[in-house]
Parts: sequence; C-alpha cells; structure tokens
Amino acid sequence: MSPTTESLRAEPAVGQTLLAALQERIGTQKYNAWFKHGTSLSVDEQRVRLTVPNPFVANWIETHYQQDIVAAVSEHLGQRAVTISVDADLSGDLHKRQRDAQAEIVTRTGQGRVRQRSGGEVSVLRHRLSDFVVGEGNKLAYSAALLVGGGGKAPFNPLFVHGNCGVGKTHLLQGVCNAVSSLRRAEPLAWRYVTGEQFTNEFITGLRTRKLDEFRARYRKLHLLAIDDVHFFAAKKATQDEFLHTFNALETAGAQIVMASDAHPRLVGELNEQLVSRFQAGMVVKIDLPDRATRLEILRRRARTMKLHVPGEVLEHVADHIRGSVRELEGSLVKLAALASLEGGKVTLELAASSLADHLARTDGAVTLGDIEAGVAAYFGITPADLHSSRRTRTVSVARMVAMLLARRHTRMSYPEIGKLMGKNHSSVVLAVQRMERLLDGDEEVSWTTPMGPNSMPARKLVQMLTEQIV
Repeated sequence: MSPTTESLRAEPAVGQTLLAALQERIGTQKYNAWFKHGTSLSVDEQRVRLTVPNPFVANWIETHYQQDIVAAVSEHLGQRAVTISVDADLSGDLHKRQRDAQAEIVTRTGQGRVRQRSGGEVSVLRHRLSDFVVGEGNKLAYSAALLVGGGGKAPFNPLFVHGNCGVGKTHLLQGVCNAVSSLRRAEPLAWRYVTGEQFTNEFITGLRTRKLDEFRARYRKLHLLAIDDVHFFAAKKATQDEFLHTFNALETAGAQIVMASDAHPRLVGELNEQLVSRFQAGMVVKIDLPDRATRLEILRRRARTMKLHVPGEVLEHVADHIRGSVRELEGSLVKLAALASLEGGKVTLELAASSLADHLARTDGAVTLGDIEAGVAAYFGITPADLHSSRRTRTVSVARMVAMLLARRHTRMSYPEIGKLMGKNHSSVVLAVQRMERLLDGDEEVSWTTPMGPNSMPARKLVQMLTEQIV
C-alpha cells in the first residue's frame, strides 16, 4: 500500500497508518471500491481532509464510513476534525471497474446494522426537533413532526416527508424518535428508526436464516416506526410486499408511521400501488430548499455550535451565494474554519470570498447535480451509483440521459463538468442531451424495463414530471 502505487494520497507514514486502519475496519472490498482510487487524503496538525471525485461518493462515504474514518483517526492521531470535500478533477482516477463495484455495493444487501433495545435504539440519534431551523419551506413538515413527537394520536397516519437531498428529512425523523423516547411515561413507547436499506437487509436476512417470525415481531410491536430513504424500496417487489403487511399490522394496532423519501410517493419508481395509496392516505408534505432567512439562521446556529466567530457580513455573503442544501451551508463553514485556523484564526469577508469562490460557483443555484441524480434514480428504481457505473441496461441508460438533460437545463455546469462528476466523458453527455432533446422535439415516447415489467411514457411528460419534483 505504498503511496507510489496507491491513488489515495497522504503523508507517507501517518497516511499509510490511517489507510491500513480504515481498510481493516471496513474490509478490503469496500475500501477498494470507495477509497483506493480517485480519492485524496491530506493530514495536518488540526484536521484530516478526504477529497472525493463527486457528490454521490461524498454522500455515501459520509453516511456509511465517516464513523470508521473518525475512529481510525482518533485511534492513531487523537481528536482531529475530519472533513470531506469534492474535487471533480479526481474523477479521472475513478476507473469504470471501481464505479461498477460501487454500484454493486449500493444495490447489494447485507449492510444494515441496527441494534435495538426496549423503547428504541441503542445509540442516541443525533438530531432533535429543538435543533431544527424552521422556515417557509419546511414549517408544515416541522409542525406535523411536532404532533407525532408529542406522543398523542396524530390526526394523520402516516406522515410522509419528501424533498431534495440535505433539506432536513432525516433531521425530522430522528427528531421525532428522540422526542418520543424522552416522553415521561410509565411504559416507554417502543420506537425504531431505520433506513429503507436496513429494513430490506433485515428482511432478506430473515428469509435466508428462516427467522422471519423474529423479524416481524421486531417491527410489528412498535408504537412508532420511522423509515428513512423509502425510495430504496423501488422495484423490490418482495420487500414492498413485506412492508405492506408490516404497515397494515402497525396501522391496525394504532401505531404511528413516519417516512422520508427523495421523491413524492407517486414518483418513487415501480412502487406497489397499494403502498402508494396508503402513503397518500396520510399527510404527504414536501420540504423545500431553505430560503435566505432560513439559510442565515442555519449558518448562525452552526457557527455557534462550532464556537466559530463569524462576522454577520460573512454569514450574509455565504447565505446569498450558497442556495443549496443544509449540508452545503454547513460544509462552507467547516472550510472557512479550517482556512481561518491556518490564517491566524480570523474569519473575514475577503477570506470567505476568495476561499469559497470555486465552491460558490459550483453551488450557485437552487438545484445541484446531486439533487437531480437522487430524484431521477428514485423514479427509475435504481441508485445514483448506477448512473455513475458503466451499466447500459435500458433503464439505467434512459435515467442517465434524463439526468444529464436536467443537469444542463437547471444547473450552471458545463458538459465537461457534468461528465466529470458522473464519471463520463464530455462527448457522452453531449450525445445524451441531444438524444433527449430530439425525443422531446418529436414528442416521442421513452420506454424502459423494470423488474415488474416494461414501462413507457411520453418524453415530454417524463421530463416535466421530474422537473416539477426536483426543481
């Protein structure tokens, strides 16, 4: 694992130790798929910075491996900040074989790890409703979450929240669970927070080990079930059938169900009509991207949490220019804090303007490529990783074309930039966009295949529907 042969670069001694520890923690296969190529690691006295080639890889590593990275850093270097940033120039090192391996890991089962105790999870979920910043784009969803978290009988069931990546869906679900767990009752309410992937994994494990009765008992005796990333159920018929039975059992018993998805129930690809009907029978509410006032308050609170003194003019500068997700806002402060520590500890408007210029240029707009990929993947019943892979099935090819067209229409990214972030070359993006535009101009239909059979729709209707959902 010499620095001369590894694409994951770091200071020879310290970096090699960290990489070896990380590889040992997560296994060689996952390490090779997500970290070995096209990723850069830098270490200084205050932080460890991991740079990755695109937003999808950043989000996946943050969700699935950040704790492992932090643990490896803590073990060998002590307490240091760990940051993850995106540099599209690294995409050249991300080979087709590695992208395909990433897609395989995303779709493969067996990664869910959820431990449960009476009344909820072993580990405390980090988000609370009291920490949620309420604004025009999320106040309805927040009010609904407060009703559910109060422990009483909500006037709706289920609660289904949807929206782009990084707008606070997970925060609300975890906040509801923490609110329910803190209620003072003679008998604690049993709750469970899982992702769609974890539910699927546990169901498949129950099938393989012939312990479905244990799986069902674990879920059907709950007072509250919170399921994140429901769009993961797309095109998984067996999982959908099992969840339908679980849903019916919980609803009959008077239990509350809360769900979150990147897309509206009607736009989750190949979702059982019975499930769609049940989801829409409750409260379906969209969380929009934060407006300026909300962005400013998010930045203020995050700066206080970080114990970082940021002048008001700097916060306003960031709020004016970064109009994407909460994660992007928080990431901008993390970068400012790191740079300020190297510049003498003072955050100035000049520092913010110069250091975030590239980031601001990439995120200047309400919609990001990550938002588009998440929405398109959810509709077609695939994963964002499939869009980055070399798979050329009809479904993946159509989804990729649509994603590229929407990226050109609704972001400021050039053809080469889209290609870099999606792991494709410039000409592939041009051809994909041109082909979709011909289908639109000719008012032609688009067809694709799914595990549930063939599907088709006029190209114009498909693009319009996804545009309304994502933009």
